[in-house]
Amino acid sequence: MGNHMINYSVFMLQNQMKKDEEPKAYARAQVKEVMTFRQFVDHIAEHGGHKRGQVKGVLSDMCGCLVEQLLEGKKILLDELGDFWISLTSIGAENCEAFTSKNITGVNIVFTPGVDFQNLINNAEFNLVASRIAQAATLKAEKKMLDTVDLAAAKNKGTSSEPAPEEPTDPDDTPSGDGSGSGSDNTGGSGSDNTDTGSGSDNTGGSGSDAGGEDYYE
Repeated sequence: MGNHMINYSVFMLQNQMKKDEEPKAYARAQVKEVMTFRQFVDHIAEHGGHKRGQVKGVLSDMCGCLVEQLLEGKKILLDELGDFWISLTSIGAENCEAFTSKNITGVNIVFTPGVDFQNLINNAEFNLVASRIAQAATLKAEKKMLDTVDLAAAKNKGTSSEPAPEEPTDPDDTPSGDGSGSGSDNTGGSGSDNTDTGSGSDNTGGSGSDAGGEDYYE
């Protein structure tokens, strides 16, 4: 596998574990394009010499079977892909006797990347690019025949559809997860904002995530 180019933008973010410190510059991956399920199926078929219909059928069946087996309380080990299991989100009760199944508010899928998803940095090269917000502001300025662009104003304005850059929360002062216990909105272990929540699983370890976010919308 040769090296692959990853575009990234740089943002000033406040570390939530060190709020007394000044914001620092962090990298956020910028998505180049969105690959649909159909395109991904075609890509696999071309790479492995498989029939497209077979690839689509296997992937579709795998998703359904994963959900079925996870709801049976099983941990699914998919070798190079990684491990899947579930955790629960619940509202805290005063004591164990007061806790019932009604306190459980969510079933979350937890994913631990397998060997093929580890050490991706060894096969990556990095290319600094302007953020989506900066690109849009520059294009807008060009259309209006302006000589300058107020990037600060563009970044502060944003839109309701643009997620704010996630701020680093770990003590190592880095906004990206390391795959060894950090969680995100897509993994088990997160609670809601308005309830006393907790989540758990009998398995140790958590799923990694790109807590620094990605810059597709910006």
